[in-house]
Amino acid sequence: MAQEQGRGVWARGYDWVQSRVDVAGAVEASLHVRIPRGARTYFLGGTTLFFLIVQIITGILLSLYYRSSPEEAYQSILYIMNQVSFGWLIRSIHAWSANLMILACVLHMMRVFFQGAYKKPREVTWLVGVVLLLVTLVFGFTGYLLPWDQRAYWGTTVGTEIAGAAPIAGDFMLRFLRGGETLSGVTLSRFYSIHTLLLPLSIIMVVAVHLLLIHQQGLAPPPGEDEGEDDLP
Repeated sequence: MAQEQGRGVWARGYDWVQSRVDVAGAVEASLHVRIPRGARTYFLGGTTLFFLIVQIITGILLSLYYRSSPEEAYQSILYIMNQVSFGWLIRSIHAWSANLMILACVLHMMRVFFQGAYKKPREVTWLVGVVLLLVTLVFGFTGYLLPWDQRAYWGTTVGTEIAGAAPIAGDFMLRFLRGGETLSGVTLSRFYSIHTLLLPLSIIMVVAVHLLLIHQQGLAPPPGEDEGEDDLP
């Protein structure tokens, strides 16, 4: 009896929401994408999205124990690896999925380029994808410093020097990234804030736009196949 009453409450709640917002229609529209029958490498975009989800989940778990100060950063990494239950596994998954996400994103962009899927009417989708690739690379760059060990320190030193060599805005970029003349605790805090606040918000919004465009336009057919021909529902 109690279970029937519970189902009745949920059913009435769902009907109330559905009468005001077409939830079922929105879910159906978001799940339906036209996929050409000749598709072979169209899984790369979804693979990139999968690794992004893994990054978000493992990143949240790591942030519970990580400390972004020069005195505690490396020690917190050791604590995660040696003291936290399955911490070594979570950090390893986070690190490997970061590399695999970049690889999948690059391969996805190459597939789109070489198959001409960036052409009309999908130019905006391509440009949004380029932005996603850049954000992904910045994700990897900012996350590389967070362990605050010798490899991270000198790798970031070289990376910021490369940014500083850019014409016109190079000196500004160098100072902005480092927070001064050299790498310091300010750099670590700045990279951590960018990595955990600015970039996640940015990539979620850009991914939402990218997926919206894909759902509206469908996937581009392989070369030699007409638009809309033999699409899978």
